[in-house]
Amino acid sequence: MQSTRSRRKVAPAAADGGDSGDKLEQLLLSSAICNGEDLGPFVRKVFASGRPDTLLHHLRHFARSKESEIEEVCKSHYQDFILAVDDLRSLLSDVDSLKSSLSDSNSRLQSVGGPLLSSLDSFVEAQNVSKNVNSALQSVILCIKLTELCLRANLHLSNGSFYMALKCLDSIENEFQDKTPSSTLKRMLEGKIPEIRSHIERKISKEFGDWLVDIRVVSRNLGQLAIGQASAARQREEDLRIKQRQAEEQSRLSLRGCVYALEEDDDDGGLGGDENDGYSNGNNGSFGFDLTPLYRAYHIHQTLGLEERFKQYYFENRKLQLTSDFQVSSMTPFLESHQTFFAQIAGFFIIEDRILRTGGGLVSKMEVENLWETAVSKMCSVLEDQFSRMQTANHLLLIKDYVSLLGVTLRRYGYPVDALLNVLSKHRDKYHELLLSDCRKQIAEALAADKFEQMLMKKEYEYSMNVLSFQLQASDIVPAFPYVAPFSSTVPDCCRIVRSFIEDSVSFMSFGGQLDFYDVVKKYLDRLLGEVLDGALLKLISSSVHGVSQAMQVAANMAVLERACDFFFRHAAQLSGIPLRMVERGRKQFPLSKARDAAEDMLSGMLKRKVDGFMTLIENVNWMTDEASQGGNEYVNEVIIYLETLVSTAQQILPPQVLKRVLQDVLSHISEKTVGALFGDSVKRFNVNAIMGIDVDIRLLESFADNLSPVFSEGDTNQLKNALAESRQLVNLLLSNHPENFLNPVIREKSYNALDYRKVVTISEKLRDSSDRLFGTFGSRGAKQNPKKKSMDALIKRLKDVS
Repeated sequence: MQSTRSRRKVAPAAADGGDSGDKLEQLLLSSAICNGEDLGPFVRKVFASGRPDTLLHHLRHFARSKESEIEEVCKSHYQDFILAVDDLRSLLSDVDSLKSSLSDSNSRLQSVGGPLLSSLDSFVEAQNVSKNVNSALQSVILCIKLTELCLRANLHLSNGSFYMALKCLDSIENEFQDKTPSSTLKRMLEGKIPEIRSHIERKISKEFGDWLVDIRVVSRNLGQLAIGQASAARQREEDLRIKQRQAEEQSRLSLRGCVYALEEDDDDGGLGGDENDGYSNGNNGSFGFDLTPLYRAYHIHQTLGLEERFKQYYFENRKLQLTSDFQVSSMTPFLESHQTFFAQIAGFFIIEDRILRTGGGLVSKMEVENLWETAVSKMCSVLEDQFSRMQTANHLLLIKDYVSLLGVTLRRYGYPVDALLNVLSKHRDKYHELLLSDCRKQIAEALAADKFEQMLMKKEYEYSMNVLSFQLQASDIVPAFPYVAPFSSTVPDCCRIVRSFIEDSVSFMSFGGQLDFYDVVKKYLDRLLGEVLDGALLKLISSSVHGVSQAMQVAANMAVLERACDFFFRHAAQLSGIPLRMVERGRKQFPLSKARDAAEDMLSGMLKRKVDGFMTLIENVNWMTDEASQGGNEYVNEVIIYLETLVSTAQQILPPQVLKRVLQDVLSHISEKTVGALFGDSVKRFNVNAIMGIDVDIRLLESFADNLSPVFSEGDTNQLKNALAESRQLVNLLLSNHPENFLNPVIREKSYNALDYRKVVTISEKLRDSSDRLFGTFGSRGAKQNPKKKSMDALIKRLKDVS
């Protein structure tokens, strides 16, 4: 009940609130409709609150309010609408009149414009026909040009002018192929152009392949020609040096005034050709090689856009060819094939140098250098292997000469050849050892064939060949012919062998990269003379010389060989380009001194043995004679006769100095034998008369020495006399009135320096007075002693005390 009451109390307030809320909603709804807003929220709200009727009520109220407004607007505009309808009716009449006017105008226009339209249609049709004809003419002209280009391309193809054919194809592609109106022609061009290019590539590749085959033969011939030209140039230089040496020698000997002339030979320019050769014309007909096929192929491949591929193809093929050139046949001796081997490689790199300079970038400098390094390495390997097998000096020299010519040839083209020259230098010792071995055999054969007879020369050319060519002449005056030389045939034979050795040694050392090689040549020349020739002569002297005449001939040969040795060193210096003054300054002792000394010793020994035969006659001397011999004892007369005969013969063969040394040795031996006879047991005693006889003998020998003054100088004559010093001083001592002066050091050094005091004691004890005969002492026992005897006894006593 209370709740009902309470609702009733609030009901009026709720009613008032409900009216104001409806008005608000109505205003909001009217505002939303006027503003064209969405009414969805209002609809949802009323349905949510369960009062849709309120919304309908509001909508009807809004509609009634708008109808009244519409009615008011219609009322306000009604008069205007009536006026507008009137205007429309008057306008309709005007339109009908205009329509009739337009119909009349159209009729007139149709009657006038009909012919014009027909004319215009005819014009348009004619214009279209003209355009079609012009287009057809242009197409025909284009086809004609295209056909002409095709014909021209075919003509170039048939003539082998592939570059021009390719240019035609490029023109067809760039200018006509896309513009060609004929689909048939277009299809034909699209199919044929690649075929033609492939055909050209095959043809030019075949030509290039043929060139690759031909260029190998050309390379070999070219290499041989280039090396031949280098050899000819070297020979011209050598001839010029020979003339210069001859002129220098003539000037040195002051034979006649020397005239020097500078000879100029036209330089053939080598094989390098013209530096300005274009790559399009790389032929060199004068030297037999033509690069036109190569450059043509390169140009065609450039045109085809295949430049890099062709470069690679060319380089690989040339590399394979070079590798093939490295093959050394085991069936053919390298001595026979080495020229072909090196000429092939030389020709290869001469051609590559030309291609590098004129090929327009076909090969790069780096590629050529790499090929050259490979070639040098292979050539060095081949040389090392072949040199290690060779046992003949001449073979090694032939290959060395050709390799040095190869180096000279390729150095002109800028290729480094030091590695090749180093290989040659490394085998220098082996070559000279082989050369020494060959010379040892030749010298042994020459000495074995010697007959120990003076050489007879009947013609001047023989004299020039055997004497002048080795400067063996003692005088510049040409002798009369026939001429008998003081030496045997062995001397010029050995000189020829030594000269050949020098020339071969210089030839090996020349053009090997070493400029100053005289010391090397001299070292091996010293070995040849000091070891080989000297040893062979020593063997000859010790085993094959029999008799004085042979020994004398060998000694004479040695004297001539001494002059020849001077020539050998001068000749080596001249060939090596060394001034002769340096040779004179650095000259050492005679390299054949052992053989010379042995020959002179053998000759002296034979003469001593011959003299010993005559000296046996000294046993016939009466050592206690009553009178001194005035004409000399028998033995000395025989010796002098023999020596005079010997000198008359020897001076025709032996040089004065050699003869002097031999005679000095013989006279010294005679002196020793004389003293030895007095010192020996065969002579028990002797008197002064016997010593005076020996004094006469010695004077005869000294007179013999003096008589040789036309042959020897005064100094040499004194030396010969000094060879008798021991016997002379002994006789002087025994004949001296004061022999005790021997004890004076000053006098002894001055007058008796050749005497041995032990021999003096023994010999002096044998000296007897003339009264010292058998039983002579009984008659002279009380006589006064001889002062000389007393002095001699004192000398003997003092010398015994010293000993």
